[in-house]
This record gives sequence, C-alpha cells and structure tokens, in this order.
Amino acid sequence: MTPKYFVRKLLAAAGLGLAAATAHAAADAYPQRPITIVVPFSPGGATDILGRLLAERLSTRLHQSVIVENKPGAGTIIASNYVARAKPDGYTFLLAASSLGIAPSVYRKVDYDPVKDFTPVTQVASVVHVLEVNPALPVKTVGELIAYLKAHPGKVSYASVGVGTSTQLEAELFKSTSGVKMEQVPYKGSSQALTDLVAGRVEVMFDAWASSGPFVRSGKVRALAVTTEQPSPSVPGLPPIATAVPGFAAMPWLGLVAPAGTPAPIVDTIYKNVAQILQEPQVKAKFVTLGLDAIGSDPQAFGRFIAKDIKTWNKVAREGNIRVD
Repeated sequence: MTPKYFVRKLLAAAGLGLAAATAHAAADAYPQRPITIVVPFSPGGATDILGRLLAERLSTRLHQSVIVENKPGAGTIIASNYVARAKPDGYTFLLAASSLGIAPSVYRKVDYDPVKDFTPVTQVASVVHVLEVNPALPVKTVGELIAYLKAHPGKVSYASVGVGTSTQLEAELFKSTSGVKMEQVPYKGSSQALTDLVAGRVEVMFDAWASSGPFVRSGKVRALAVTTEQPSPSVPGLPPIATAVPGFAAMPWLGLVAPAGTPAPIVDTIYKNVAQILQEPQVKAKFVTLGLDAIGSDPQAFGRFIAKDIKTWNKVAREGNIRVD
C-alpha cells in the first residue's frame, strides 16, 4: 500500500472523528434557543394537553423554553407536512398520532413519506381504544358479539368518527379478522357517534376510552374489550379483543418525531428526557385521566413500530377500499 493511501485513510478517519465530535458538541450545547412541539389538533383535546404537559416538563429539564404550536386540519396532514419540511436542527418536533402513517394509505394526495421524511424519537403513549356496544344488544363478550353478528350478517351498524379514521380502520380490521359483517355509519366526531350509540341508532363502536369512559361508567354503553394486544393499565378488567380474535391488535398512538436528518445525539437527548418524564407519578396519573398508557420506547423501537403500523393499516385500507379525496 502506498503512503498516499495511508494519508487518505488518516484524513478520512480524522474527518469522521471531527464530524462525531462536532455532533456531540452540538448535543452538549443543546438547546440554545426555544424548541417547538407541533400538535396536529386544536387546543383542548387529549393530544394538546399531552403536548403541553411534555413541553412544561422538558422546559424544566432542558432549561429552555418549549413551545406548543397547534396546526390542526386535513387529518393531521398540515402539521405533518410542516414538520417534514422544517430544518432538522432539533428545534422542531411533531407530536404525531397514528394518522401520520395512516394518511398515505387513505388520502389520495399526501406530500410526505411517513418513514423517509421523519426521524422517530419516542412513542410517548398508546391511546386506549375500546370496542363497545349499545346495552340493548344481547352480548357481553367479544365472542358473543361475533356469534351475534354472524347470525345477523349485515344487519348491525357500527359508528365511526369519520371515513379513514382509526375508528373505521379498527372496525374493518375486526370484520376481516373475525369474519363478520357490519355496516359503517360515519360521523363528524365522537360526541355525535356516542349520542347515536346510546340512543340505539347504531349498535357497535370503536372509540377512545377518554371520550367513552363516562358513558361506560354510567351504564349507557357497554365496553367489551380493549383494542391493544395486551390488557391496558388504564382500563383494568377489560380483556383485549385478541383473546377472542387471535392476531387482532390495534394501538392508536402518540409519539414524537423530528424532521429526517435531525442529529442522533439530539434525538437521544429528547428521548431520554421524555422517558424519564413518563416515570413521574404525577404524569402517570394524568395519563390515566387522558385515557393513555405510557410507552417511552427508544427511537429504534419506535421506528420499527411505525413501519409495522403502516403496513397493517395499508392492508386494511386497500382491502376495504377506504379512500378519502
């Protein structure tokens, strides 16, 4: 080998070392100015409350202001596009929901790629969803519901909070995995759908525990199971649908993502701080009131989860011919 070869190798190694040192130096000095967490929903909802809780705790831990900026609309596409095009410097994050990965499967025009355009930071929480029925329906378990639906094919309606939403996709996944038939009745929101579920104008619904819990506790609605693969700490006593329908798993989620190319040391800083925040007793208690189960996974695990989630809902949307213009 020639001396020039060794020189090139030494320069390359020095360059890599300098780049690594620069990245770590940037992380050590981070943050030097306010950080923005973009929330894709209007103020006041569970996601907004969670975003402000994280912002408050991160501000204290990082000794820098963390600002929540609401950018609702277009099924969270507006906020997702905004963050995808933001500078990847660690000062802009998206508190993403499941719709980050669902949107490209159901909307005809989406300008971002949920994998290529974002850097996963941490899955903050799963949003507890339940399968529930009008109490007049003569079923008390998922198995009994499946038997009833098979005995009355196509005669039972389920409510969703809109075409292409997780509540519709969960119902369609339930239909395909259990071999039953139900007709969708889409609504513009959970409150309208729950009103008709209570009145008996629809019989079945998948919904967030945060909005359905009061109706279940009052006896106006009967909850049969949670949608997650494992039991939920927030709703003790409710079994997963998977106990009656092997393979069924739906975990609506909330998590932090950054623009693609955000330095790994900065991503790691945010992940580790959020993971520690999720262990605080007051935060855990607040999660229960919001109908959330804390997760706090690392960036690599969150990335794998997003990829799997996209694959699941893409298949459901394709087989159910679910499209939104």
